[in-house]
Amino acid sequence: MTNPSPDLAALREAILCGDPSRAMPALVGLREVPVEQAVPLLLLGLEQSMFMVRSLSCAGLGVKQNEAGWQALVVAMQGDEDANVRAEAANSLVSHSLERAWPLLRDGFAADQQWLVRCSILSALAEQPAIDPAWLLELASMAITDADGTVRVGGAEILARLVREQGAAEARVLLQQLQADPDHRVVAAALNGLQS
Repeated sequence: MTNPSPDLAALREAILCGDPSRAMPALVGLREVPVEQAVPLLLLGLEQSMFMVRSLSCAGLGVKQNEAGWQALVVAMQGDEDANVRAEAANSLVSHSLERAWPLLRDGFAADQQWLVRCSILSALAEQPAIDPAWLLELASMAITDADGTVRVGGAEILARLVREQGAAEARVLLQQLQADPDHRVVAAALNGLQS
């Protein structure tokens, strides 16, 4: 028995209704819808006032991929007022294309001071097995100068990976410097990395 195809008009109405308890299940329901029908509805979700709806729309655009979705994610990452939405947009850009997303995420990391966005960018890129080690080093070097300890920990963990997987001398030097960090979590991550 095949599933009946989703009612696009009903999904659209739920996304536009202003009630997240109806809009969010409708957005999740777009998983069953082909890209060309799903993306316009996800773009509508990005225009809604509730940040949870916009964030879930970004996540959907990471799965249902086309050029219109890519462009909308770039706009959301660079300009949405809510850090959750910007963070989810960054994640979804990496899902589209690591190579294409890298310069945008590097610039986004430098420009966006919000720790949630920065941590999201760090983890989205660090999870990519094929990422250029030089990109990771550049990103980690920025992260370890952040005012937020959580972001510095993320940078230290990336440096540790570079030491472990690449034997990167520059990453090791940076980890050694982090042993004097005022945040004990950063020091622990640095010591961990130096033992690899």
